[in-house]
Amino acid sequence: MGKTMWRAVVAGGAAVVFTGVAAVPAGAAEGGVSFTRVAVNGGKPIVIGVTEEVEVHAVFRMTTRLRYDFGPTVFPYRGKLDTGETLHSSVITSDCEVVDRANGICDFEEWLYIDPRNLDFGNEDAGTWGTAARIFLAGDAHDTDDEDLPLQVKRATRVTVNASPEPVARGKTITVTGRVTRANWDTHTYQGYAGRTVSLQFKAAGASSYTTVKKATSSSTGALRTTVKATGSGTWRWTYYGNSTSGAKSSTGDHVAVR
Repeated sequence: MGKTMWRAVVAGGAAVVFTGVAAVPAGAAEGGVSFTRVAVNGGKPIVIGVTEEVEVHAVFRMTTRLRYDFGPTVFPYRGKLDTGETLHSSVITSDCEVVDRANGICDFEEWLYIDPRNLDFGNEDAGTWGTAARIFLAGDAHDTDDEDLPLQVKRATRVTVNASPEPVARGKTITVTGRVTRANWDTHTYQGYAGRTVSLQFKAAGASSYTTVKKATSSSTGALRTTVKATGSGTWRWTYYGNSTSGAKSSTGDHVAVR
């Protein structure tokens, strides 16, 4: 999303900037600013579907005695720090929560938005991104730092399940089917995800958690199918644990009564 219109908003101060590209202004980054305690999305991967804008929560601390025109932001970036791609359509940053006024220490909260419907957003954007922190200083200067914090950006997956027959006699065969699909950011659709190892899990009636019973591999269309013996009533589901570019997902549960 590095070539899109983006918006930065500082809450309370209502400072807004619009730029033609999501890149910093010309000129070298300035010193005198440090960012610490940066956390993005609670340390979890950023998982994105095909139509819904994703909100990513972040927190950070900034220390500076320099005057700045409008608030700081943290965001995913890839490539060169000052001229590479960035991954956001808009950012809202809170006002400074003063920690130490004399030393210019403030805590900030941020809400970063990523819209998969953006024309520049595609499957190649899945994977590892870096985290940058930036502040625009008075006099058209700026400070941009690499926070050495990898961010995993992943394509969302969906998993369905159907267990039959319902009900079933004890000792008889239950057939469990389903399908695993993955977000295609180029076509904005979910497509069958082939060759995935997916866990079939069972939660017995009265139990509080699922247990993996066996595993199956999805077909060329993402279809899942296996059989198990009916030993007791309970709920069946499929769970895909994801990979470096695809999010983890469990299906809803399908209850089967054993008589």
